[in-house]
Amino acid sequence: MPSHDFGVLLGLAYQAFVDQLHVELARHGFKELVPSYGYVLRAVAEGPINQRALSRRLGITDQGAGAIVAAMTRRRLLTRQRDPDDGRARLLVLAPRGEELLRVARRFHARFERDLTARLGAPVAATRQVLEAIAAAVDDSAHGRLRAT
Repeated sequence: MPSHDFGVLLGLAYQAFVDQLHVELARHGFKELVPSYGYVLRAVAEGPINQRALSRRLGITDQGAGAIVAAMTRRRLLTRQRDPDDGRARLLVLAPRGEELLRVARRFHARFERDLTARLGAPVAATRQVLEAIAAAVDDSAHGRLRAT
């Protein structure tokens, strides 16, 4: 009999991963981070985005997105620039510090998977396939959305 239900095991594995990621980020001077920052950084890294579109993408309220964006702007992870199509509007872009945070996080992600593969071999590729299948099984309204809550 398995020691944990499958969903619980997924959650425990994710939390262990996040804990290690935060240790690595802290070693690079990135402290006082919350989980939603990673989702926001990845969304903004795809290209300038307005705050309303960001809230829709992450599946959170406009007010929630506003609070996260304000905190990330204070921490110099994001900046706002004029929307070239609407001078009154502002677009969110990664600030240099946000770009560096994302680089460090992505290097950690790649190294984590490489190290796991070195220890366990082929089962890591199979696990990735299972996780990708689970992620792909979301309905169309949530496709590609990373919930920040």
